[in-house]
Amino acid sequence: MSTVTHATSISAPPDRKQRAPELDEVTIARAQRGDFKARRLLVERYQRPVFALVSRLFRGSADPAMVEDIAQETFLRVFRALPRFDRSGPARLSTWILTIASHRAIDELRKRRIETRPFDPASFEVPANDRADLEAERRMLARLLGNAIESLSPEYRAAFVLREYHGLEYTEIASALSIDLGTVKSRLNRARSRLRQALRDVYHA
Repeated sequence: MSTVTHATSISAPPDRKQRAPELDEVTIARAQRGDFKARRLLVERYQRPVFALVSRLFRGSADPAMVEDIAQETFLRVFRALPRFDRSGPARLSTWILTIASHRAIDELRKRRIETRPFDPASFEVPANDRADLEAERRMLARLLGNAIESLSPEYRAAFVLREYHGLEYTEIASALSIDLGTVKSRLNRARSRLRQALRDVYHA
């Protein structure tokens, strides 16, 4: 299986953009039949979002080798289940793959019992107006948001990352995390509230 360079740090959530095109139907069908070239194209198309999702869920608590192991295991599970994927069903292939990656990452987080770290606004310094550096403040904001996300439990973190970084709809997140729509909204509201509070703590300290 091919690999990609995987991001190991979280950045500020980008504006949700239009999703990249899904793999075409012919290639998916060939991959379902076990065609090697088609499966390689599937990995090449979806490996980057899988690596990004796993890296963001673990933040600084996982080394690159572990992230790669989880990503590769995700694709092994994908290929085992791929013949049963319903191309005419409601789930996009990307959402289906991210669902598998989410479950695998959350299982690992629970198994390792990685504790969430309390957010400490005192560890951030807002540049003074007379020495404001836009790039430095951007990096500081990314680190602030990353640490605030890390303070969330794995389940809340997963809902936020799937929505804000990968653009999944609420119904897709509900399916991906095996929870109801109301729980999705509750988890997202709590996560967003935590981030807003983190910004207030820093900028109004």
